[in-house]
Amino acid sequence: MSPGAGAALRLLAATADAKAVAEIGTGTGVSGIHLLHGMRPDGVLTTVDPEPEHQQFARQAFRAAGFASNRARFIPGRALDVLPRLADAGYDLVFCDGDRQEFLDYLAESLRLLRPGGLVVFEGVFAHGRTVDSGPQPTEVLRLRELLRTVRESPDLVPSLLPVGDGLLCAVKR
Repeated sequence: MSPGAGAALRLLAATADAKAVAEIGTGTGVSGIHLLHGMRPDGVLTTVDPEPEHQQFARQAFRAAGFASNRARFIPGRALDVLPRLADAGYDLVFCDGDRQEFLDYLAESLRLLRPGGLVVFEGVFAHGRTVDSGPQPTEVLRLRELLRTVRESPDLVPSLLPVGDGLLCAVKR
């Protein structure tokens, strides 16, 4: 995650006055730290990742950044197996940085998870410039284009594409 994308995530979490955030793709914890910095002091980040070692690394990174252990809930597992178990309309923000092939499925789950006025954010939607390249593209890029089109055309969302990092697609749920 680039510093600009991290700053945007922090700003988005603060703007949403986020108390409950779901993160798909814990990774090394960089995005989680940005989200936690933007969230309310009593907020909890629920982060999902199929790799338990990623979550262990992120847990250490959160602690090193000064966050109490009760500020993050780590759920190991594949996002599409875990997300259906999370509460309907229980989240202020959902950040998607998992398997780009599954972004459309993440969108459907995010809409269920978000309260009205909540925000969904997808990382990496530029695919290093390939989403606008007219040449033949791999399936991942075609799926990203489908996600962009679906979000843009949805009457339930107010979208914006932020040109930071490798692109942040943001949308507010009506």
